[in-house]
Amino acid sequence: MSHKTVERWLAVLERLYAIFRLAPFGAPRLRAVRKERKLYQLDWGLVKEPAARFENLVACHLLKWVHYLEDVEGRDLELRYFRDRDGREVDFVVTEDRSPILFVEAKSGSTQADRGIRYLHQRFPLVPAVQVTATGEKDMVTHEGIRICPALAFLQTLV
Repeated sequence: MSHKTVERWLAVLERLYAIFRLAPFGAPRLRAVRKERKLYQLDWGLVKEPAARFENLVACHLLKWVHYLEDVEGRDLELRYFRDRDGREVDFVVTEDRSPILFVEAKSGSTQADRGIRYLHQRFPLVPAVQVTATGEKDMVTHEGIRICPALAFLQTLV
């Protein structure tokens, strides 16, 4: 199948509010990927694999929060993701005026900060970094300043 055909079908599915895609965040100094976009279902219940379903759920809530702040407060926000050529990835980067304001990593269950969020938080130490866990119960902050918390605690802070 040609790339144009696939791109057109994905655009149709976006216009029908079946899916949404996130563009990558990153500068050349971060060796970030530039063109690959991540795809999420707006109906996250359709995702079969539990870890991917949880990531999709967090994506939908962050997208709703970003749209709310754009509509109500008139802020210039975008939801993106980060991946570099060395394989480090952060699931979600919320940007305002093209500068990061929040990093979010979704994990099914972990008490250790992921290497991708640690890397990005080191590069942008003033930006809050949160690792959201599906099965975790502890809400804690690592010595690097990364918050690791259960999904319920994090998602309640959004709209």
